[in-house]
Amino acid sequence: MLTIWGRTDSSNVQALLWCVGELGLPCRRIDAGHRFGMVDTAEFRAMNPNGTVPVLQDGDGPFLWETGAILRYLANRYAAAPFWPGEPIARAEVDRWAEWSKINIALGFTAPVFWHVVRTPAHRRDPAAVTAAVTALSGKLAIAEARLARHDHLAGPDFTLADIQFGHLLFRYYDIDIDRPDLPALAAYYDRLTLRPAYREHVMVSYDALRE
Repeated sequence: MLTIWGRTDSSNVQALLWCVGELGLPCRRIDAGHRFGMVDTAEFRAMNPNGTVPVLQDGDGPFLWETGAILRYLANRYAAAPFWPGEPIARAEVDRWAEWSKINIALGFTAPVFWHVVRTPAHRRDPAAVTAAVTALSGKLAIAEARLARHDHLAGPDFTLADIQFGHLLFRYYDIDIDRPDLPALAAYYDRLTLRPAYREHVMVSYDALRE
């Protein structure tokens, strides 16, 4: 049994829960972080010295943290091709798009865009900074647009771990009040993700509790 520490409206926890759902793995989840606290306790810091979520424990194994590392662990232990190919070059293709998504999309969206629009009080928002962040993000999304114009999924024709790392942020990207460029292949890809039961259950959830 997997045990996951983290709140359901954390985007990183959502990526993990979506992956667990896609792989059909049983788990239990313990609320932690933000309004639930716990992450600053000595007990939690013994699990993860960074005080961040998610944290995962598989059975009585060690505590794992950092979302990308957790996702790769689950893929290595429980997944098969095409979600996580066994052949090294094919796996590297999936892995590089997963890493690209984390570095370019997650870091380019969560703090500079989502936090400024949703988690910052209206009187403290900087519209110019948000516009600049969305413009920078759009340049990276244009790379995904070109890929998705040729493939059904980010790393190729099949749903893979790369789609977890990339797609889990698209619900918020399309839901918040920002000006978005016209990226039809990306929009069609997002529409396909919304048809996946695990995506609807774990990603398309309210983030109202995060509003300041």
